[in-house]
Amino acid sequence: MMPQYDLTEFLKLSSVLNYNLSAASLNRYNVMMYIIGGKTLDRSASKDKQKKSLLMDALGYLFSAYHQKRRHLGPMAVLHPLRATALFARNQDRLNLIGLLSVLFHDIMEDINPYDFDTHQWMDMEGRLYSLLERMGDEDESKLLENIISLTRIKTESYYQYIGRLLESAGRSPQPVQVKLADRLDNTLDMRIDLEDPLSGVDFFQNIFQLMFVNNYRGYIPANDHPPTSALNGARRLYQLFKNTVLLSMIRQHKSIGYDRALRILFEAVCDAGLKEAQRTLMHLIGYHLKDPHDQRNLLLETMNYCFSGRIDLVTKPDRDQLLDGLFSTYFAHNSKKVLHQQLDILYLNKPLMIQASIAFVVIFLHFLNDSKYYIHGISAEGIEPR
Repeated sequence: MMPQYDLTEFLKLSSVLNYNLSAASLNRYNVMMYIIGGKTLDRSASKDKQKKSLLMDALGYLFSAYHQKRRHLGPMAVLHPLRATALFARNQDRLNLIGLLSVLFHDIMEDINPYDFDTHQWMDMEGRLYSLLERMGDEDESKLLENIISLTRIKTESYYQYIGRLLESAGRSPQPVQVKLADRLDNTLDMRIDLEDPLSGVDFFQNIFQLMFVNNYRGYIPANDHPPTSALNGARRLYQLFKNTVLLSMIRQHKSIGYDRALRILFEAVCDAGLKEAQRTLMHLIGYHLKDPHDQRNLLLETMNYCFSGRIDLVTKPDRDQLLDGLFSTYFAHNSKKVLHQQLDILYLNKPLMIQASIAFVVIFLHFLNDSKYYIHGISAEGIEPR
């Protein structure tokens, strides 16, 4: 099996699911078996069959609930919970029905609104959902609902308060945190509509080494023309990497989570996926936007000194002498969507800062992978606090 943060493997996962969903006669069994990788849900053959039947009914409910909805880049919205469940399932030695249903339904309370359906459709969907829950037994139903509530962000909550509340539930079970990591992994990989990984055939670190040390290096020259403008530009991709940084930092600070193999694998997969996406963003910027190797080298040297100073490990205040100072607090930390989008638009116009921010995220995710105690200081459930 290829690494979970591999974009090419992710595009394959998306295409297989999309192909099945587009079929004239949807085969829920095929979709389910592909998502769970052909694994069993119970050692007992009869119970395994019952649980798979319930899982297929859950898929049927999701297909109806998300029927008209689309992702930000255009694909069917139902792909997100399906892919996140597949990513979650690949990390489990033994699959758990409650865990699988928790990932499938993790966004249901935020995404599904009765006003999107006529009265008859909504009553039918509610009946199917209640019937599904009744088949689970009281204890399993209670666990599932508890997980879904933990994973649902309340409108009055900031993102930081939401993650803090989610982590509080981890003392009882690490499962909601695993689900959230699978959710962030899918969101990190689902930022491009590409035929292949833009890093395919590109040695990122060799290009950076040549830029820094080889004086006749002409600079990175992409093989293709600039891709069409996407609804998710580089600044918004960097914001998604910031959200990963918030989640990873808060997990690292939460002592009650403890050691859990599946959680650790998903944690590292989010780090690796973020690392690769930061590299794609940087190569795009130096390949298409700020092309002068001399200017690129100066920005890299400045970022290197900044990282070695230790300031990369902190939330900082804006400083006129350092482009990176205030990156999180100025551009990413806003609870107001309107203000956030305004700041991201400003960041998008500042290509030198975007280059340094991309490098900074490469360093941050490597720090997470290198040091099991690493986190960004100044990130907590209270929000972003510059140090």
